Amino acid sequence: MAFFEWSNNMSVGVKASDDDHKRLIDLINKLYNGMKSGEGRVVVGKVLDDLVSYTRYHFAREEEFFNRTAYPAADDHKKEHRELVEQAVNLQSRYKSGECALSIETLDFLRDWLNQHILTTDKKYSDHLNANGIS
Repeated sequence: MAFFEWSNNMSVGVKASDDDHKRLIDLINKLYNGMKSGEGRVVVGKVLDDLVSYTRYHFAREEEFFNRTAYPAADDHKKEHRELVEQAVNLQSRYKSGECALSIETLDFLRDWLNQHILTTDKKYSDHLNANGIS
C-alpha cells in the first residue's frame, strides 16, 4: 500500500492539474519509500529535488490558467503556492546541508498539505476554469 494514494474525489476537473497532482503524489511516495528503505542521501536528495522542481512547474501551470481566465481568487491561491515553495526549498536546503533528515512528520506534512490544498483550494477553481474552456 502506498503512503499517499490518489482517489477520484481529488479530481479538480482539469486534466493537466489532475495529472500533475498524481505526479506529485508519486514523488511523495518515492520519498517515503526511499526513506523507509534506507536509500542513501544522494538518492533521496534527488527525489526531493524532483519534488521541488515539479511543484514549481505545477504551480506555474495553474497560475497561467488563472492569468488566462482572470480567476478571481488567484492572489490568495498564489500566496499558498509561494508559502509551500518556500517551505519546500528550505527543507531541500537543510536536507542537502545535512542539517536535517527526512522524517515521517515531514512526509505527513507534505501529504496533508497537498491533500488539503487539492480538496479545498484547488477544487474552488474547477468551475471557473471549466467555464473558460480549460478542462
